[in-house]
Amino acid sequence: MPLSKYRYIVVEGPIGVGKTSLTQRLAERTAAQTLLEKPQDNPFLARFYQDSARYALPTQLFFLFQRINEVRDLAQMDLFGNRTISDYLFEKDTLFARLTLSEDEYKLYQNIYQSLAPQAPTPDLVVYLQASTDALVERIQRRGLRYENTIGSDYLARLAQSYGEFFHHYDAAPLLVVNSDNLNFVDEDEDFELLLQRIQNMRGPREFFSLGRD
Repeated sequence: MPLSKYRYIVVEGPIGVGKTSLTQRLAERTAAQTLLEKPQDNPFLARFYQDSARYALPTQLFFLFQRINEVRDLAQMDLFGNRTISDYLFEKDTLFARLTLSEDEYKLYQNIYQSLAPQAPTPDLVVYLQASTDALVERIQRRGLRYENTIGSDYLARLAQSYGEFFHHYDAAPLLVVNSDNLNFVDEDEDFELLLQRIQNMRGPREFFSLGRD
């Protein structure tokens, strides 16, 4: 079975990059269970995109508590008996906090995080999807979620930069960095198979995958 050596895979990347779609397709191929972010369950998210200064903290805390509960459940699972693919890495929660919260809010968030955060299982592999700001904007517009209509390109650019800085220093698990500008893992079977082969053939702790097209 492809990817049989990986029991716990995380797919990460900024909003619109396609991490949830790729997670679901990987899970279908490998008969894995999924652990997915649920932004639609966050009652503050739509308001955050309209007034980020006012709603950043409740939005962030809702996601934090949601992820704490899910990661605790994951930690209790038999990862050797169940293959799991997730569309988020718990440790990246602080990335959004630093980007969106004021200084005082971030101090409060840190206190809560340090008091409550469980010990998350370490993935066998993290797939970090990158994309240009223009590609992120186009993909967000294409999927047509109403609450995302107000996301600006400046915010996406800062978010993508924050992800880049986070994963530049990330070394807790093997990391495959994928430039997805010229790859369509959802609709193009050839692209998906190329990625599967690239994952299966990983040997080092940090590798890169990019596909140039005319």
